[in-house]
Amino acid sequence: MYPEFMIAPMREELTRFGVRELRTAEEVDDALTKTSGTVMVVVNSVCGCAAGKARPGVALALRHAAKPDLVATVFAGADIEATERARGYFTGYPPSSPAIALFKEGKLVYMMERHQIENQEADAIAAQLTAAFDTHCAVVPVAG
Repeated sequence: MYPEFMIAPMREELTRFGVRELRTAEEVDDALTKTSGTVMVVVNSVCGCAAGKARPGVALALRHAAKPDLVATVFAGADIEATERARGYFTGYPPSSPAIALFKEGKLVYMMERHQIENQEADAIAAQLTAAFDTHCAVVPVAG
């Protein structure tokens, strides 16, 4: 388990974009069973491909008009119970971090695993995520 002072800046890279941290198994269950519509769960980590590719890719994708109703994150190596619970919902996929899962009405509809993240740049990851958003998510109106 990593000390909080090490991972706090990595947590902030997502939370500053409105991504909700899920730090307990109960929070994961609530997010995935009590949220109607779409939920994206990002398995964050300290690795280089999370820092240079996954987190920036998610940030770019969240600028898109269509996006999940809830975007949440668990932190591998820090919030162990929450991460294990989230991975339990990724039916058919081995544990991977970073990873990005998209659920619609409680069913897993899209999954991006580490091996798909580590060989791409952030803009390519964002493009794949926004394509999944276009397929599964609603356009969020801009307040103004």
